[in-house]
Amino acid sequence: MIETSSRLLRLLALLQSRPFWRGRELAERMDVTERTVRRDIDRLRSLGYPVESSAGTAGGYQLAAGSNLPPLLLEDDEALAVSLGLRMATAGTVVGMEEAALRALAKLEQVMPARLRTRVRNLHAAVVPLGPGGPGIPHALLVALANACRALQCLRFAYEDQQGRSSERDVEPHALVSTGSRWYLLAWDRGRGDWRTFRVDRIGGLPHAPGDRFLPRKVPGGDAAAFVARAITTQGHALRARVELHAPLGRMRRCIPPSAGRLTRLDDGRCLLETGAQRPDLLAYHLVMLDVPFVVLEPVELEEHMQALATRLSRAVRASRGRRANPVLA
Repeated sequence: MIETSSRLLRLLALLQSRPFWRGRELAERMDVTERTVRRDIDRLRSLGYPVESSAGTAGGYQLAAGSNLPPLLLEDDEALAVSLGLRMATAGTVVGMEEAALRALAKLEQVMPARLRTRVRNLHAAVVPLGPGGPGIPHALLVALANACRALQCLRFAYEDQQGRSSERDVEPHALVSTGSRWYLLAWDRGRGDWRTFRVDRIGGLPHAPGDRFLPRKVPGGDAAAFVARAITTQGHALRARVELHAPLGRMRRCIPPSAGRLTRLDDGRCLLETGAQRPDLLAYHLVMLDVPFVVLEPVELEEHMQALATRLSRAVRASRGRRANPVLA
């Protein structure tokens, strides 16, 4: 049985290596009879691999597209290439694919032999993307968190909050969410008895998995990404703001990422922005840069700051006009 299984894996690897094989060629490469090749092809089909065959002198075998994606057998260099591509996707190079790429990367590394896993990690460490991005996160940390989410395995780790305070956390990890520039772990904090959102770059070192398993809990609202978006845009800020933007929701979503604020449609021409910041001047700056009419619903501090800002700007405009009307000659 072991010999048959090994032969099937060898046959599958050959079928995946090129588009078409004649039966005689496969028999020669595997050192078996063509009858054995035909039996092994039938076994692959029973396992869900869509192997097509054609008769005649020009006939042979080829893998076709099926209704499901069967397991792939990769050579070392192919696994390296796939792993690197997935790693780049987790960095946000392919918008909307970050989380799926991380899940696939975790699955791939789980089955890699140790020698290949070392080569992959060395390759990832050597590749540095050009351009702005979020805080650097060790590749091994992301994979460890993704694996814990998949395996429903509790984790313990050191965490530093926004004020720089350190604590030990014992959590049930449920989901990893990417905002394009940062990664967040959504987990049930066992010590605090509530849901918490952790910035992955603030987790100290690789987490410890004590071996405990947990039953998955229902995320409030049923959407992990939406929960994290609400948490990082309104919680942990000294000021929380609600602003009515006089522009369509689709236009504002192109300007405001989920990590910066939560958007809700009001009607065809308006939407509501819920966001936060540590100071009113930061909120005012970002609102002005949107270049759309808006109304501040709350807080009062933001409205007062914008009134003071408008007064200073008006004075500056009048002073500039007066200078042009009465130029001072050197």
